Amino acid sequence: MIRLTRQLSRTDLLVIALGCMSTDVLQRIRDAAPAILPSLLMCDFGDLRSELVKLEAAGARVLHLDVMDGHFVPNLTYGMPIVAGLRRHTDLPLDVHLMISDPLVYARAFVEAGADLLTFHVEAVDDPVEVAAAIAELGVGVGIALNPATPVDRIESVLPFCDLALVMSVDAGFGGQSFNPVALEKIRSLRERYPKILLQIDGGINGVTIGQAREAGCDLFVVGSAIFGQDDYGRAMNELRGSFVS
Repeated sequence: MIRLTRQLSRTDLLVIALGCMSTDVLQRIRDAAPAILPSLLMCDFGDLRSELVKLEAAGARVLHLDVMDGHFVPNLTYGMPIVAGLRRHTDLPLDVHLMISDPLVYARAFVEAGADLLTFHVEAVDDPVEVAAAIAELGVGVGIALNPATPVDRIESVLPFCDLALVMSVDAGFGGQSFNPVALEKIRSLRERYPKILLQIDGGINGVTIGQAREAGCDLFVVGSAIFGQDDYGRAMNELRGSFVS
């Protein structure tokens, strides 16, 4: 487990975070924006390597992985071995969304497995600034996520320590939900106040909602069934891109 060994001021923590960020990969992600991030939770895990080939051919520039622990959220997905397996077969940035109760318990292991960016939930931790600084110290990008019911002011203190803010448009860890438009209001607010931070949206993204999110100021769009529910990933991604550039 990663823990800071002495009590540090917010200024100390910010210096640590800024000094440790993985700038090369982060720049690749920034350069990709606006970008569609296929959510690998929806892929065929029985043929993962072929899925990677199809996604790269379709033009994916960043991959999104949802890690659920069965505690912070009721569902259980995958862990470090899947991240490591993906890293062996692709050099695309791996954006890992930790829907887990104590992200610092596993942060180093995910980085060692090949994660390039770790996003944790503000609802899951007591001190998000400490968590963000500790993750940054591992040399990867840091993201902070919030569920639809969580107000934006809950992440205000940690945003200076983060590279990305993930605005959930559904509740983390639950399937079959509709897109919650409160996410658009949050994105507009964050874009106005934090013009340089990467903004990501996750949940119910399709040909309609992707355009709304882009108009609100979003940079990165996590997409599941709108890609993996189609026979042709390339066509699906092109149609989605057309929706947010029109």
